[in-house]
Amino acid sequence: MRNFEFYNPTRIVFGTETVAKLADLVPGNARVLILYGGASAKTNGTLDEVKAALGERVVLEFAGIEPNPSFETMMQAVELVRREKLDFLLAVGGGSVIDGTKFVAAAVEFEGDAWEIMQKRGRNVKRALPFGSVLTLPATGSEMNSGGVIMRKSTHEKFSFMSRFVFPQFSILDPTKTYTLPKTQIANGIADAFVHVIEQYLTFPVQALPQDRFAEGLLQSLIEIAPQAISMEQDYDTRANLMWVATLALNGLIGAGVPQDWASHMIGHEITALYGIDHARTLAIVLPSLLNVQREHKRAKLLQYAERVWHISEGTEEQRIDQAILRTREFFEGLGIQTRLSGYQLGEDAIDAILLQLEAHGMTTLGEQQNITLEVSRVILQGAL
Repeated sequence: MRNFEFYNPTRIVFGTETVAKLADLVPGNARVLILYGGASAKTNGTLDEVKAALGERVVLEFAGIEPNPSFETMMQAVELVRREKLDFLLAVGGGSVIDGTKFVAAAVEFEGDAWEIMQKRGRNVKRALPFGSVLTLPATGSEMNSGGVIMRKSTHEKFSFMSRFVFPQFSILDPTKTYTLPKTQIANGIADAFVHVIEQYLTFPVQALPQDRFAEGLLQSLIEIAPQAISMEQDYDTRANLMWVATLALNGLIGAGVPQDWASHMIGHEITALYGIDHARTLAIVLPSLLNVQREHKRAKLLQYAERVWHISEGTEEQRIDQAILRTREFFEGLGIQTRLSGYQLGEDAIDAILLQLEAHGMTTLGEQQNITLEVSRVILQGAL
């Protein structure tokens, strides 16, 4: 196991009827900006609950945060915060809303061009406004980590950033808030959480036994609850488990002391930026092909994954690896997610465009061993056609 430091200050408030606890979690004299996405926060009653819990505090709203939060939109929120002298942010939504709120928190007091936050991946953030979240879509783990992803629409750039200053102070996780989500968002959330675990687990062994077993348990939990979750029944236990697994998948715990990959994410980000495909779906496109291309470098963990997660123990090593990759693809497709570029009407010409973006953004040596060059990325994308 590698040396590591683990730090996570976010307070989790989990369960039913927990939105009311905002009354105690948000400072009484705070001037609050509520940030959210579309109309669902209003139509499902969550926004009204939030405002009722905030009571007599000064409260303003900022709506319209996109599924892939854009720099252009979030800078409008930054200007609103500055103009109205607001001092506390509250994200109401899923990972995109929380990511966008993190950027606003960091950008409000940032000196210079705020896009530099993204270009420097957050290393230049020195302070941020305090904020919390009310999670309505389990997927990204943003409610309990210090990272976010922002896209600049004008240049088709999509970057991630991290800073210890943008951990949420608290996150409220009420599984009943997921009852009104459409099936596509539930499926995306499951796929996103699944790949988050894979990126931190399916690399090479470093004798991190607790992290491996924890990751395998999270993967098995997602496999177990997926059919019930996408059946769209209002099953509290299923949604509670999905919400907590998605949080644990990317709160830093299973990634402590282990090598991490993230190549599927980096390639997927470029696909989203160019073609607007949902983030989780780009991961389902890239991951199976990446595992196949990287099978020699990931052999030991692929065999472990095959046996411990999919219970594949018979056949040659190559057969077991093939079966594990196939089961992974079938898992995504069982969620209703296409796992080929052709399923999104993209062909060979798209590969050149994606590679140009990877090169422009310095993504030329990806993966846990930094051996996924542009040439290897091409092979991965060709395998995903």
